[in-house]
Amino acid sequence: MPTGPRGEKRPADVIGCAVMVAKIATDEVEEELQPEPAHREAKSRAGNKGGKARSEALTPERRAEIAAQSAAARRGDDDEDTVAA
Repeated sequence: MPTGPRGEKRPADVIGCAVMVAKIATDEVEEELQPEPAHREAKSRAGNKGGKARSEALTPERRAEIAAQSAAARRGDDDEDTVAA
């Protein structure tokens, strides 16, 4: 039996999976979930610190260039040089 993203057991076939979902929804079967790993929370905190450190390390001019490139990409502009100041 394959496992889901958090280690829970799931049926491999479509009909078996549908039956399992129906049983979980009607509380016929109690779904046993694995606790979230502690390293995920640590990675999230580290990512938040990294973004702050990067923003402090960049000069205001470089941040403006990155923002202009992002805006041009969202608009679909081909020439980013005309947008950057």
